[in-house]
Amino acid sequence: MISPCTQNSIISFCLCLSFCVYVRVSVGDAAVGKSALSHIFHSDGSLFQKNYSMTSGVELLMKCVNIPETNDSVELYIIDSAGKQTLVEACEKMWGDLSLLCLVFDLTSEQSFANCSHWMERVRAHCQGRHVPGVLVGNKSDLSARREVQASIAQDWAQSQGLEYHETSAKEMENCDAPLLALARTFHALYQERRETIQNLSPG
Repeated sequence: MISPCTQNSIISFCLCLSFCVYVRVSVGDAAVGKSALSHIFHSDGSLFQKNYSMTSGVELLMKCVNIPETNDSVELYIIDSAGKQTLVEACEKMWGDLSLLCLVFDLTSEQSFANCSHWMERVRAHCQGRHVPGVLVGNKSDLSARREVQASIAQDWAQSQGLEYHETSAKEMENCDAPLLALARTFHALYQERRETIQNLSPG
């Protein structure tokens, strides 16, 4: 496995079968389940903390993801960023050069979904307008009786933002790997496109 690198340095390892993406940031309001999802994915579904402290900064996790039907793997470095507004500005300074985005909201909180627009604005400002591919995740799908955000509405908004939509339940550990596998596949596809571009530019 190659040392951590960003999407911008992809040319330096375009001939390798295994590669890594340095930053995938997980953002969203406080208490929507960002940390729970990150830890479940990191632990292959073996860890759900019933009692946990709210993230007060950023936490860095690493996970190697094999891309199905290929010999390739993507090493995701996951930044779990605090959602509390008083901490966001300080945490944003630690995001670095983002390659992928995981935006999480609570399916039982319409306000957390509405605030996704605010989070997208912050990410775009941080990336100076550069499009960052990613996923929108509606968490707490197990609380169906308390659902306030319909899947069709979230799907339409995600599509308008260039994001892929997923619903998960961190508590029941349902579909938790799908969003990050989608991110890994997205990065892998970008890698393949760049490799083909470079090969086409090479003489004879």
